[in-house]
Amino acid sequence: MITVVATIALAFAGYVATYLNGLRLSQRQERIARLNRQLSDFYGPLFALTEANSRIFGAFMERNARPDGRSPFVHEIPPSEEELAEWRLWVRTVFLPNIQAMRDLVIKRADLLSEPAMPPILLQLCAHVSGYEITAARWEQGSYDEHLSVVPFPSEEIAAYARHGFAGLKQQQGRLLGRR
Repeated sequence: MITVVATIALAFAGYVATYLNGLRLSQRQERIARLNRQLSDFYGPLFALTEANSRIFGAFMERNARPDGRSPFVHEIPPSEEELAEWRLWVRTVFLPNIQAMRDLVIKRADLLSEPAMPPILLQLCAHVSGYEITAARWEQGSYDEHLSVVPFPSEEIAAYARHGFAGLKQQQGRLLGRR
């Protein structure tokens, strides 16, 4: 009788151990799958867009800065009509599409955020894009009184957010995959 009870207890313990191990492996696989989605569908593209935008803005500034190296928009002498026309061209063709893509990621992929709530920096990004869309719409109507968004672009902050989010998730991914 004791042997039967011991066998049943041992079998039950084996079943529980197998079940718990399977549950642990399943949860690990789900964590890896979520990390992969976060990297491929949100943080990776956001990081690439912020880096590209930063680099192309740097190229714009190299070509269009005043002799003292400053932007025409932060200079004592207001921008010339030629400088404003060049700015509008770059905004329409490069900067606005880039920041709209960033905003679209935030809106369409908010479920992949690492944080439990929407970070204020991402809300500022969305507001900045909306502010530039109305400015660009006015340009389309021939009104060139405004050349900037009503909300400043959080360039350094959004780049840092994307860089840290991407790097942190890559590190977690590496640990879950057994890399050091």
